[in-house]
This record gives sequence, structure tokens and C-alpha cells, in this order.
Amino acid sequence: MSGIREQIRGLRPVGIPTTIPDMNTTNGPILIVEDIANILELLEVTLRFKGYSVVTARDGQEALEVIAKERPALVVTDILMPKMDGFALAHRLLADPRTRSIPVIFLSATYVTPEDRDFALNIGAKRFLEKPVDTEEFLLTVGEILAASPETVDETMTERQFYLGYRDRLESKLRHKIAQISRTERLLQTLPPQQKPAFESLLNESCSQRDDVQRELNEVYQRLEELRE
Repeated sequence: MSGIREQIRGLRPVGIPTTIPDMNTTNGPILIVEDIANILELLEVTLRFKGYSVVTARDGQEALEVIAKERPALVVTDILMPKMDGFALAHRLLADPRTRSIPVIFLSATYVTPEDRDFALNIGAKRFLEKPVDTEEFLLTVGEILAASPETVDETMTERQFYLGYRDRLESKLRHKIAQISRTERLLQTLPPQQKPAFESLLNESCSQRDDVQRELNEVYQRLEELRE
């Protein structure tokens, strides 16, 4: 963790108070939900460095278990994750009267189109930040949301509305990933041997992401069928 600390040493973002209240004794900790270990560590250390109390989870399902025990003041979540992704997690939280007052910040490197952003905000998220995370913008956003008065959530998407919108986002993402994989495969055939390993690694990562999106999409199709019955 010392390497991560070095990345944030000396960070002094404008607008962040020098004295931050103990979140454990006021509104609860900040929950970070992220399946990539080094990003999770960076976010956790960044927040702890500024005095926040932090709890973590590796996917949406684990996050629900943590929320039931900790009652966080804020949820910061990735979108593309195993078991339950960030979209589904936010919908669950904001559709439940017991948790709908907990603000949600989305972080994503995969869902970054204007349509993705609109869907995220329509679910009820307070902010949508792209990866790689700018730590100053991240801390400013966290500070702003925690300092704001709690907002009343008047209306949330129905379950069917959520899954229809979610299906559209996943289908768009799957088309993008398939096109990306095809381009990389064509490029690999033209590269000299010494350049191939880096692009093969990129191809493997893209294939893994494609499989994750396809898995999520299959689950959404199944849920939409159940809602029609």
C-alpha cells in the first residue's frame, strides 16, 4: 500500500476542508465497491488520507451485505463487476425506501457514452465519473455530496423500466466490444513478433470484458422474460 500512498502524498485539492468530521460518528462510512484491487486500494487510501472512514466490497452482492451492517453515508461504485454490477446495485438501493437516501457515485472506464451517463443519472446516481480517476475531482465530488442536505427521492424507475434501459446499454456495449476485438485480431495478423504480446494481452482483456457483458445481458434477458409473465 505504500506505493499508493506515494501517489497521493501532498495532495491538496481546492475546496476540501482541512478538518473533516469523523464519518463514523456522523453519517457513517463511505463504501467503495470495486473489483479491481489496485483501483480499490487507491480510492480507499485517498479517502482515508483525507480523514474519511471507509469500508469496501468487491461486487454489488457483497456491497448489499456491507450496507446492511454499516449503513454508509455514500456509495462509490464501479459499474462493470461480477455477481451484481453497479447499475443493478444502485437500482436496488434507490428502489428500497430503507436505502434510497444513500447517495451513489458511479465510476466507470467501460460505460462512458452520453447514453450510459444519462441512464446512470436516471437511475438516481448523484454523479458519474470516468476512470482513470482524477483524485482531486474525486475528493471534491465526495466532499460536495456529503456536505449537501439529503434529498428526497420522489420517484424511481420501475423494475421493468430499469431492465429495458439496462438491456439497451449492455447491447450497445457488447457491439462495441465485438468490434474492438475484431479490429485487434486483424491488427495482430500484421504485427511483427516482438509487438504481438502487448496486443495479445489487450485482446484477452477485451474478450474477458465481452464475456462479462454477455453474461450480464443474458441475465437481463431472463429477468425481462420473468417480468412479462
